[in-house]
Amino acid sequence: MKPNAPWCGHCQALAPEYSQAAGILKNESLDLRLAKVDATEETVLSAEFGVTGYPVLKLFRDGNRTHPTDYTGARDSQGIVLWMKRKAGASATLLQDKDSTAELIDSHDVVVVGFFKELQGEGAQVFYEVASDIVDITFGITEKVELSQKYGITQDTVCIFKKFDEKQTDFPLDSEQRLDKEELSRFIVVHSLELVMEFTSETSSKIFGAKILNHLLLFINKTVESQLEMVGNFREAAAAFRGQVLFVLIDVNGYGANVLHFFGLKSHDAPTLRFINIETNRKYCMASEDFSAQAVGSFTQDVLDGKVKPHFMSKEIPEDWDKQPVKVLVGKNFEKVAFDETKNVFVKFYAPWCAHCKAMASVWEELGEKYKDHENIIIAKLDATANEIENITIHGYPTLHYFPAGPDRKMIEYKSARDLETFSKFLENGGILPMEKEVAETPEDVNGTSPSDATEARDEL
Repeated sequence: MKPNAPWCGHCQALAPEYSQAAGILKNESLDLRLAKVDATEETVLSAEFGVTGYPVLKLFRDGNRTHPTDYTGARDSQGIVLWMKRKAGASATLLQDKDSTAELIDSHDVVVVGFFKELQGEGAQVFYEVASDIVDITFGITEKVELSQKYGITQDTVCIFKKFDEKQTDFPLDSEQRLDKEELSRFIVVHSLELVMEFTSETSSKIFGAKILNHLLLFINKTVESQLEMVGNFREAAAAFRGQVLFVLIDVNGYGANVLHFFGLKSHDAPTLRFINIETNRKYCMASEDFSAQAVGSFTQDVLDGKVKPHFMSKEIPEDWDKQPVKVLVGKNFEKVAFDETKNVFVKFYAPWCAHCKAMASVWEELGEKYKDHENIIIAKLDATANEIENITIHGYPTLHYFPAGPDRKMIEYKSARDLETFSKFLENGGILPMEKEVAETPEDVNGTSPSDATEARDEL
């Protein structure tokens, strides 16, 4: 079932995929059906199932109304079909002989097989649960002793068979401890990935779904042979960091060109390396042009050990940055302007593509015009997609921060109404609005474009 809202952009994007998935399931004569609910009309139903955002997908089985399963698969037709089939059928294929086991392993790039002493045991049941959750990998299970002997392992071991990197990776179960579902899931996800993942439309969901927060990106032009040869050293360095750092290959002339701007790079900057923690958004740049396995490994370890300072993007300072009523800030002049002890600086952090930012642009220009001759108030703006400031993380666009004069380096986030009158009162009161005069707004109005909205906006562009 898909609770949705007709006006929701995410619902509209999912609708054709959902409809196509329904057709596939129906044509395959499977006893699986998809339905949808207009949650804005069926408010009682939405409240019953705790629907607060859209779209939400839930699976109901065997007439159980009280405990539906939340959808966790990919939001495209094939992902929906795959997830439904896995949830409805056996999550792992029962393997009885050597031929069927070899056939299963040979027919897929990645296959996970659980070799257990007994299929009714606790470990096997946890394995079934994990197999049910990880729908994009094929699972098999067996209790046949001759099969575990064939693959050189003891029973109660989970094995990942791959057609790349290490061909077989084993996860022996601890006989004295219960099998931890999360630990097994992470092992499978981490070791089912290639040591070096090329960033493509097909792999992006796996890269960001691996829950490995540290990524090392090698940007190359794949049409240049000398750059392509660097991948071998990159892969060699990756082996020591499996599970800690995900090594990602970016083709600057391919799908990866879409992420160049995020690192302030151009295609001609290749080859180059960037390390990023996707939770903190901290980026690190390797100063050396030595791309040997040893150099790459040393740089990676130094970042993990905190020995490398973060790299903050900055555009060059425009020659006329201070010639207009609204001053133009970049990373290189932000510190000097925003923390000038003699000035009160009001800064708009924006994204050029953000609809909320565009809607507010004229008001911000009016504010700049009003205070252009003021002795200690500066109105400024900074493109937060191209400039990064240490210790300031922008979560939505536009974000407004006020930096009052003085030596304390204070920063006050503005969260009230976005009109000339309220902005002016805020500035005239030294960065404070009297409580009785503050305007209460919804979180969407206050925060503007959220990260998820930002993704949607970029797609529309």
